[in-house]
This record gives sequence, structure tokens and C-alpha cells, in this order.
Amino acid sequence: MAVSDANTYLTYDQVGTREDLADVIYNIAPTECPFMQMIGRATASQKKHEWQVDSLAAAAVNAQLEGDDQDATLPDKTTRLSNYCQISTKVLRISGTAEATDKAGRRSELAYQVAKMGKELKRDMEFTLTGNYAIEDGAEGTARTTGSLEIWYQTAGNASRTGTACDATLNQPDQNKTVTDGTQRVLTEGLMKTVIQGVWSEGGDPSILMSGPFNKRAISGFTGGATRFDISEDKKLVAAIDVYVSDFGTHRVIPNRFSRDRTLHVLTPSMWKVSYLRSFRQFPLAKTGDAEKRQLLAEYCLRSDEQKASGVVADLTTS
Repeated sequence: MAVSDANTYLTYDQVGTREDLADVIYNIAPTECPFMQMIGRATASQKKHEWQVDSLAAAAVNAQLEGDDQDATLPDKTTRLSNYCQISTKVLRISGTAEATDKAGRRSELAYQVAKMGKELKRDMEFTLTGNYAIEDGAEGTARTTGSLEIWYQTAGNASRTGTACDATLNQPDQNKTVTDGTQRVLTEGLMKTVIQGVWSEGGDPSILMSGPFNKRAISGFTGGATRFDISEDKKLVAAIDVYVSDFGTHRVIPNRFSRDRTLHVLTPSMWKVSYLRSFRQFPLAKTGDAEKRQLLAEYCLRSDEQKASGVVADLTTS
């Protein structure tokens, strides 16, 4: 239908219309870093961070003669472990003009981008800490890297894998070595229960099962001894398992977007820490022109207080 009066002034003839730009910026990128949030925090004082672990002698029958003069028992020595602190950074440069102009969704471009890069740095750290990355001491022109979660699992009874563990001496992963991935297989409840039992038998308290999204769904498909409920009054069908109860305790099931989906971690969180030589910090870099420069930095390593207290089901299918 045509406009009845051809002289009607329409928006199509209008000049100077202001733009309609919402004064908000949408960003759905995930920022949850569950592994870093659940484990402890410690302080490092050197780029090579070292700590000691110890264990009790195996339980045995202990019956002695009355009045006998006893020989002393030589205690086992502690084991000295180490990891290297890795430097992770983000660097930002914002021109003076970009900071001065009127912007939608943020008042200061510098403040907005610094906050965003801080989240990115945290995601990078979670990705690194939960992965399969070697201990590297670095050199001139070569960055140091911290040995990540997957290379620390050494106790055979706590691990189910088709590949091979990282080469290690006395539970200390060898430098420049990683886990060798094997043939992928479907995660089963039996595989998971066996590793939970192995961790518990070594003295661990495996309260966390951490996996990627595909195998979180696989765990939700386990039947165990439970009956699924259709809560009709709430119009809800409960089809997820967020807490799994085994013979050896209660375990929270945590999905992680940044750990490898092919690996299920059976964790005692108190036995892992991030040790910081330099904790999260932001500082200005030298001004060399009409721009502001900022660096965000953390220098950190993963510390395994006792790898026997955790375990892994590795080499899992992801689709």
C-alpha cells in the first residue's frame, strides 16, 4: 500500500538520525576456572619451586617379646619434588584517541580491556595447569614451562590408561617429558570406580571428579544403584549426575571447559596447589608515544603435594 500523501516526511528522507547502539557489551565467553578455584595457593621464592613429600610405612602385624631389647627402625627418607614457575602475560596498548573518544558500553577503553585481558590470562592458566605439558627449565630464548596436572599421575593403581605415563623418577616427572596418549575408549562406570578405589586405597580423599563436557554427560548416563526421578509437580526430569556416591565416599562431578575432554581426573583437591613466585599483577609499561601500555602478569607453577591421592582415567572418547 502506498503512502496517501506523497509529501509525507519519512525517516527515509531524514538526515541526522542518531544511531541506536545499546550501551552494553555482551560477552558469553566462559571465565570459570574450576581447578584453580578448588585447589590451594602457596608461595614460591625461586623460579625452581621445590617441596618434600613423605609417607608412612605399610601397616603390618606388630607383636613383640615381653622385656625384649628392641632394635631401632630406620625411617624412610623424604622425597624432594620440584616444578618450574612459568610466566604468563598479556600486554595491552591503547591509543590516546581511543581512550578519549565517547564510547558505548564502557567509559574507559583502557579499564575495559585490562579487565577483559585479566580474565583471558586466568583462562590461559587453567588451560595450562590442567593439560599435558612438560616441565621445562628454559634457557636464553626459551620460555620456562610448568609441568601440568596430567604428567604428575604416576601410581599404576590410581591410573587407567591405554597410553603411557610420563617418565618419572621417585614420582618426579622427568623434564621435557609428557604423557603418551593411547587408543581412546568409552568411559565406563567400572573404569571410574576402579580408579576411585585405587586413590582411596593409597590414602586419598577423592572428593572431585573433573572432566570435559562430553564425559560429564557420559557420567550422567551411569545408572549405579539409583533410580531416576521425574519430578512431575516441578515439571523437571532429573537427568544429570552432579554428585556421585561410591563405596569410598561422595564425589562432586565438575565439568571443566579447559581440561582435556579425553581425561577424567579423580582429585583430592587439598593435595594440589598453585605456587606463585609473582601473583596476578598489572603495571604500566614505558610510554613511548601517544598510547598507554599495560602488562598483566603471573609467574606460577603447579605443586603436587602427593600424587597418590589423585588418579586418572585417560584416553577417553570425546564424541
